[in-house]
Amino acid sequence: MSIHTVTVYAASSQALEQVYIEAAGELGRALAGSRLRIVYGGGSTGLMGAMADGALAEGGEVHGIIPEFLTRVERGHQGLRKLEIVADMRVRKARMLEEADAVIALPGGCGTFEELFEAITLKRLGQFLGPIVLVNTAGYYDRLIDFLRYSVEKRFMSRTHLDIWQTVARPDEVTDALRKAVAWSAGDALESAAVRPQP
Repeated sequence: MSIHTVTVYAASSQALEQVYIEAAGELGRALAGSRLRIVYGGGSTGLMGAMADGALAEGGEVHGIIPEFLTRVERGHQGLRKLEIVADMRVRKARMLEEADAVIALPGGCGTFEELFEAITLKRLGQFLGPIVLVNTAGYYDRLIDFLRYSVEKRFMSRTHLDIWQTVARPDEVTDALRKAVAWSAGDALESAAVRPQP
């Protein structure tokens, strides 16, 4: 699968430790350096802003998508070549995934979790086929990854589903993870979506 555009999910919190901010900026620089177009939530704060700033500093193409109501409480990133204003969060989420050849999740809160889990679910059902990479800065996603494995252990998901996402410790590992992601087909995904009793 050829990857030209990546969608990045990330936190907007302004109260984060520096290790997360630095990793987000590094990811932006790495993606821009690999000439990947970036789509993200359009914000200028937190990990969203740091990632976008890092990419823009390297001459990257960054497309923000922000719901209209959020422009009333926070300005979208003013340095972007394109800032798309949409009706609501649902439209934003759909547009971000429509644009994506791959998805990358930096650390985030419930909004990032929702976006990430929708991408995982759609890939499980063969509706999204691109790589999904979690950037596990400072072990942020360790408990989530353990829980997903527990879900497989308890047969809510199958072992095949562990190939839906890849996890990297550092942003500079993302582009390699994208290249090495397990190929995913719509037919095979739908066939394995249901978890059946073992013979």
